[in-house]
Amino acid sequence: MKSEIDKLSDKLVNAFLRNKIIKALPIKYTKKLNNAQKFRKLCESKITEPIIGFKAAGTGIPLIKKFKEKEPFYASVYKRNFLKNGKRVKVNKSTLGIELEVCYKIKKSFFNSKGLVTKKNTIKYISHMAPCIEIVGYRQRKKGITSFGDLCSDFGANVKFIIGQSKRFKKINIGNLKTKIINKKISHSVNGNTKSVYINPLNSLKFVLNKLKKDKISLDKDFWVFTGSTVGVVPIKKRGVYIGNIEKLGSVRAIIN
Repeated sequence: MKSEIDKLSDKLVNAFLRNKIIKALPIKYTKKLNNAQKFRKLCESKITEPIIGFKAAGTGIPLIKKFKEKEPFYASVYKRNFLKNGKRVKVNKSTLGIELEVCYKIKKSFFNSKGLVTKKNTIKYISHMAPCIEIVGYRQRKKGITSFGDLCSDFGANVKFIIGQSKRFKKINIGNLKTKIINKKISHSVNGNTKSVYINPLNSLKFVLNKLKKDKISLDKDFWVFTGSTVGVVPIKKRGVYIGNIEKLGSVRAIIN
């Protein structure tokens, strides 16, 4: 007979694949980040669809301190949830909000590298960079965030990623770029800065790459890393077109239904 954790992971995987909502997971699997990591990895092991990258989550230092964690966490991003600029995304009552991020395309040669990724050698693995909107939310009937485990256990709470036009990587002051996400129809805008992302997006990228090495994860193609929100989680007050702008990187838009 299947164990409880196996049955629950089957339910969450089915919800992920069929865009359904299930009742909230038992708190013993979601309160502590270590337990949530194990549950997430079990769920991901049951999905055979292509992975196009990985997301960093919990990258806001004030949030890390609030929940008494030592670092962010990461989760896999699947091709089914990766959309082109301007695409539509359907949300529901379990959607937490919208984020604006810097993302990097990483060369597959990274997986053949030896040793830890450092601040100095990180950039040699990057081919492109782009602005990105992430829609975050649960596959469970729950609201709000009470711990990193809440987010991590539910596939990192990633729903969809909409990517803007990518540019070949070049060195810029990525730790101090102005950002903004707006919905002109309701005059709703939120300002941010890339320095709010775990010191800076490159530091967040380094964190994810080292976690991939530690967990012995490998892909046979180039992949994306989404580094975390520059504006926090912005509530979706009304559906419509949301536009994200990142200084020196460009813009990205998503139509929220």
